[in-house]
Amino acid sequence: MHSDPIVARLRAAGCVFAEAEAAFVRRHLHHPGDIERAVEARAGGMPLEHAVGVAEFAGLAVAVADGVFVPRRRAEVLASAAVAHRPDARVVVDLGCGCGALAAALASHLPGAEIHAVDIDPASVVVARANGRRFGFRAHHGSWWTALPTTLRGRVDLAVGYLPHVPTDRVERIHPDFRAHEPRHTVDGGPGGLDQVRAVAAPMTEWLSSEGVFVTLLSTEQVASVPGRVLQADDEDAVIVLDGAAVGHWGL
Repeated sequence: MHSDPIVARLRAAGCVFAEAEAAFVRRHLHHPGDIERAVEARAGGMPLEHAVGVAEFAGLAVAVADGVFVPRRRAEVLASAAVAHRPDARVVVDLGCGCGALAAALASHLPGAEIHAVDIDPASVVVARANGRRFGFRAHHGSWWTALPTTLRGRVDLAVGYLPHVPTDRVERIHPDFRAHEPRHTVDGGPGGLDQVRAVAAPMTEWLSSEGVFVTLLSTEQVASVPGRVLQADDEDAVIVLDGAAVGHWGL
C-alpha cells in the first residue's frame, strides 16, 4: 500500500496519474477540509481541475468550477502562437472563453492591451469574470461577437478561440469524467467539427481592424477544410490564422 494516503485513495479510485494528481491538490489547496473534499470528489469521478477549483494553464493558476469547460493544456500553444503573430495587438478578444484561461494568458503577455472574453454559458462567465478581475480582462455573456461592446466593432486586432471542434460522432470518445462534468456544446463542433469555426468566421470582418486576425486551434486533419494559414502544427493539432481574405475564400 502506498505510504501517501492521498495517492493511495486516488490510485484505488482508478486514477492512473495518482502521484501527479496528489501533488496538484497540494499545490493549490492547504486546508485539510478543502483537500478532503477535493480528493473525495476526484475519487468519485470529477475531473481533477473541477475537484480542486483550479486549472494550470500557460504557467498560470486559473479558477474553474464544475460544469465549466476545463482549459486544455494543448491549447497553450494557441496563446503563444497568437501573441507571437500579433505582439502589437491593442484590442484582443477571447471567443468562447470558458473560464477565461486564454484571456488570462494573453493578458499576461500583452499587458498594455485591452482584453475582452465572451461565453454563452452564464456559469462560465461568472468564473471568467472572477479570473478577469485577477488577470486584467473583461468577460461578457452572449454569443460570439454579438456579446462584445459595439464600440469594439472594427477595432479588434487579435481574436482567439479554442472553439468546439470535435466532430459529433467522436464526442463519445472524450473521457467520461469530462463528458459528465462539461456541457456537450463546449466540445461538439457539428458533423465535421467546423460548425462553430464558421459561425465565428462569418461576421468577423465586421469586428476585426484592418490588420486584424482570428487565431484558433484545430486538429491537423481539419486544416485542409479551412482557408487559413498554419502558424504552428504537430501530429495532432494546428494553430490556424484567419483574416478577411480567408473568409472570402470560404464563401462566407
